[in-house]
Formats: sequence, C-alpha cells, structure tokens
Amino acid sequence: MQLPDSAHLALPWRIHALTPDFAVEDVWALPTPGGPNDLAALVELIATGDPEREGSKVVGALFALRWKLGALLGLDDRSGGLGERVPTLRDRLPEDLREGPAGPQPALPFQPLYLTHDEWAAEIANRTMHGILHLGWVPDGRGAYRGQMAVLVKRNGRLGAAYMAAIKPFRHLVVYPLMLRDLERRWRARG
Repeated sequence: MQLPDSAHLALPWRIHALTPDFAVEDVWALPTPGGPNDLAALVELIATGDPEREGSKVVGALFALRWKLGALLGLDDRSGGLGERVPTLRDRLPEDLREGPAGPQPALPFQPLYLTHDEWAAEIANRTMHGILHLGWVPDGRGAYRGQMAVLVKRNGRLGAAYMAAIKPFRHLVVYPLMLRDLERRWRARG
C-alpha cells in the first residue's frame, strides 16, 4: 500500500540527517508482518531479490528494458555514478554508522550505506539521479511490526526530472504492485 510522504518524514530515521537535499519520491507499507527484530530478514530478502530473473515476468521485462536503454543511452556509465558524478553518502555518515554494519550487497546496482536495528539504506546514482532505497521497521499499530520502504531522489537536471516523470506510471501501476506481491509471497515462504 502506498503511503503519504509523512509516513516516512514523521519518523526519527537516521537517513534524514544524510539526505536534506533529497526529495521523497515514494513511500510504501510492505506486506511483511513480523516481530521487533525482523528487519535483518527483510533486508536479506530485498537485497538478494533479482526482479529481472525472479517473480513477475512483466517486471523482469521492464528491468531488462531499462538496463538495455541505459546502456544504449549511456545513463549508467561509471562516470555518471557514485564517486564520479556524485559523492557517495558514505562520506556523510557519522562515525557510528560508518563503523557499523552496512548490510548485504544488493543484487541490483545499489551500494549499501548502513544497517541498524530498524533501518537499512542503500544508494545508486546514474546520469539521471542519485537515489536512496530506505527500509524501516515500524510498529503496525496491532502489536507487531512491518517493513516500510521509502525511495529518496536527487534528480540530475532536466534529464533527471524527465526520466523520473516518465517512469512514475510504470513504478506505481506495474512495478511496485507486482514486486510487493512477490515480496509478500517470498516473506511468507521463508517461514
């Protein structure tokens, strides 16, 4: 279920101090009910998932198309990414997060930033944007917990604004709903 930006912004996440120059692009409640210490299991499930090869064939085809277009247009060249066009947010981490665990390396081209008992953040950058995937572990109001995903973005000029506007309908109508359905199935299957 999609949530308002305030569902992310109102919580005292550590990511807020690192991303004052990023906009909240999306916030979603994840279908991952659990106990107070289950964030690590969710992070592992998300990080090891490969939407191009697992789950919905439609989502897989969209990811494959995105990577092919990115290669054709030079959107994902190393010179447009982390440490080249934009500095990594690892440079902004306070000492305790920098020295703590970063979490697993995702199958998708994200770089993990930090992992705490209730947060995980990973980043990606290309010629269109610098993005953050943020997972939080939140009380569900009924005595249990669930995951919450926020996507934070800093667009790169007109190209970035056009790119984010062009993919928004695909993300909201196809990609997120199908990926969340697959995540729910995988979450339940893990026991």
